[in-house]
Amino acid sequence: MTGLPKQRLRVGFVGSGFIAEFHLKGMLGVRNVDVTGVFSRKPENRARFANRVAELGLGECTSHDSLESLVNADNVDAIWILSPNYTRLDVMRTLHAEVKAGRSKVIAVACEKPLARTIAEAREMLRLAEDAGLNHGYLENQVFCTPVIRGKDIIWRRAASATGRPYLARAAEEHSGPHEPWFWQGDKQGGGVLSDMMCHSVEVARHLLTKPGAARKSLTIKQVSGTVANLKWTRPNYADQLRKRFGNDVDYRNRPSEDFARGTILLEDEEGNELVIEATTSWAYVGAGLRIQLELLGPEYAMEFNSLNTGLKIFMSREVKGEEGEDLVEKQNAEQGLMPVLEDEAGVYGYTDENRHMVECFRKGETPMETFHDGLAVVEILMGLYRSAEISGSVSFPAPELENYVPVVARTGA
Repeated sequence: MTGLPKQRLRVGFVGSGFIAEFHLKGMLGVRNVDVTGVFSRKPENRARFANRVAELGLGECTSHDSLESLVNADNVDAIWILSPNYTRLDVMRTLHAEVKAGRSKVIAVACEKPLARTIAEAREMLRLAEDAGLNHGYLENQVFCTPVIRGKDIIWRRAASATGRPYLARAAEEHSGPHEPWFWQGDKQGGGVLSDMMCHSVEVARHLLTKPGAARKSLTIKQVSGTVANLKWTRPNYADQLRKRFGNDVDYRNRPSEDFARGTILLEDEEGNELVIEATTSWAYVGAGLRIQLELLGPEYAMEFNSLNTGLKIFMSREVKGEEGEDLVEKQNAEQGLMPVLEDEAGVYGYTDENRHMVECFRKGETPMETFHDGLAVVEILMGLYRSAEISGSVSFPAPELENYVPVVARTGA
């Protein structure tokens, strides 16, 4: 690709909501980047986003009234797809068409997790990116969490080199429920909590088990076993809370998606060693806020991280009154008592290093550590887990029967 490396990468955002705000915060710690454009469905959201970019000093951001206008802009080199799951394939199709027609000069695309709702959609996302000659990155922030980067380095450099590779990774992510109605709608989101959050858990676990410098495909998926359940939000009073909060489109009395999921993934490394991933996710956890729990175990060592075991904690008595917010920790559930505080959520959660990595790879024309190939592999695992839960049995890989599989809760009219 000619004209590389670029002195600065000019990024256009598709989507202006909750996750886009996290990426903007992450961009504050990235050099050689400007956020120059945004497209989302609501003009007021685009305007708010462009103003936020200016406030943060991240560039002069143009609000575009169409996706075509954004991807064809002369000052946009790369696209960050951060719009809802059900829109991403259409975004990719438009980008592909404009690049192939020569109207767009975009050279790279990054997509937020999960890459797609089904294997067929994920495979098409990958095909479109590569057919258009685009460099591509999969935005899985937990792989870039600062504790993950530091912990993996120490484990593999000191412990694994002396006593043998790690063999068990555990990953859990839990909070009290998503913030937008489409997350709760199985057909739009692609499932429930398994699709929404276990995509994080399986990929960060795969990453931790992968030898530094080795390709993720050095680990072979052999078998998966999944369980899903409705623990909280189908209870009548909570189902009614969702309808009151989000409207009639979120009907957990009649059309629920799972709010708990558990998965066991059996893998094999290049030497035939057995490895295991245990993943748990839920929208039924009510603690201080979002909790990420990661563990990596080997013959003579263990690594552990819990995002709520913070160094900074603040106590507020009943006399401290204030509005609800998320200024201490994401998905904050209280404003009183002893509260953990994440001083730099964007950094701890991985958004800063993730964006720095993608910007530098795209700017220099290098392949990112996480690509659409990894996004596809994650969706394959998720569909295996959904199928396993549906049949109450394990699913062995390779599993070509999953190619057009749609989870039960995502089937229209199910």
